[in-house]
Amino acid sequence: MARKTKSADVETVENVEVMTFSKEKIISAKKYSNRKDILNELLDDGKEYSFDQVDKLMDDYMKGKVK
Repeated sequence: MARKTKSADVETVENVEVMTFSKEKIISAKKYSNRKDILNELLDDGKEYSFDQVDKLMDDYMKGKVK
């Protein structure tokens, strides 16, 4: 992911590496300790996710319509 910064009239682009984690690591994180059940269903085995991706998936799921 790139981050743009401006100083004076010079624009620079810095590459920022986003850390990704496996489903197992995310489920065991304290940040998501109260959402393990949802994460087990939303996340795929063998795929890695950033915290931003996980937050977006959960947000989209929670805003979904009840059937």
